[in-house]
Amino acid sequence: MFIDEVEIEVLSGKGGNGCISFRREKYVPRGGPDGGDGGRGGDVIFRANRDVLSLFHLTKQKVWKAKNGQQGSGAQRHGASAEPLIIDVPVGTMVFERNHEVLLKDLRTDGDRFTVVRGGFGGKGNTRFKTATNRAPRIAEPGGEGESRLLRLELRMIADVGLVGKPNAGKSTLLSRVSRARPAIDSYPFTTTNPHLGFVQAGGDRAFVMADIPGLIEGAHQGAGLGHDFLRHIQRAGIIVHLIEPVPSDGTDPIDNYRTIRGELEKFDPELCEREEILVVTKADLPEAREAAERCRAELGKEPIVISAVTGEGLNLLTNKICDVLRPKPAW
Repeated sequence: MFIDEVEIEVLSGKGGNGCISFRREKYVPRGGPDGGDGGRGGDVIFRANRDVLSLFHLTKQKVWKAKNGQQGSGAQRHGASAEPLIIDVPVGTMVFERNHEVLLKDLRTDGDRFTVVRGGFGGKGNTRFKTATNRAPRIAEPGGEGESRLLRLELRMIADVGLVGKPNAGKSTLLSRVSRARPAIDSYPFTTTNPHLGFVQAGGDRAFVMADIPGLIEGAHQGAGLGHDFLRHIQRAGIIVHLIEPVPSDGTDPIDNYRTIRGELEKFDPELCEREEILVVTKADLPEAREAAERCRAELGKEPIVISAVTGEGLNLLTNKICDVLRPKPAW
């Protein structure tokens, strides 16, 4: 199950108490104090892991607690420090303070780590308090308390390219043809209910990550359809590929549909409409595709790429165009 937002509580471990102890060995008079220190409590660490695709595993447990440090003991034996509790999250996870909505960390790269709460310190044993005037101290420190935090984790997928368009525009089909991603594909609206990522190899060392953003319809920025849940994922996309279906199954006008989706993106985040955009007319095997392309030129002033995910027409042209926009070739 795809989950891109979750609220949890994290608690670090308590430090172990210091020990009050004295040497009691035969033939060792006045042995003196030998209490060891307590161990440090465990930290809680978030780690970005590209193999983790959702926050679903965090929904099974609302409180995540690291282990406590062990108590010190006699013979100056220190208690063991607890291992940190490492929680793997998807790349692109943002960690917020729940009560104040303060962004604490944005884990954008595989392997990024963030220590969100630190374990309590280990208490000092009575050996530490020995002085020339107090040779038999009967005091030791208790271990430090751990920290706790209420957090909200939000996943925003990181992709070079975001695919947008009305339901059934062909986003999932395109993604499945140019990458190894296998989203659900069918003829009914909202077949895709989760964002999907695909790695596209365009030849040589030219490659990029493409994301299919589902559920964009009129009113998406206010929660209509599925767009309100997934619009945030397109905020990380470097460029936008806008797919236009030449003959929409609901009988709507393809150019009006384009303007509707652009309007929803602008209402959600005006910066999205300033991103580089590639306009694509899908289903080139239909005669209406050429007419829709001409209308794009005449009414929108944009030069579209006409593709067919069925026959493969235009797919190489599209992937090469995306590579050129993402990483322009040098002039020399």
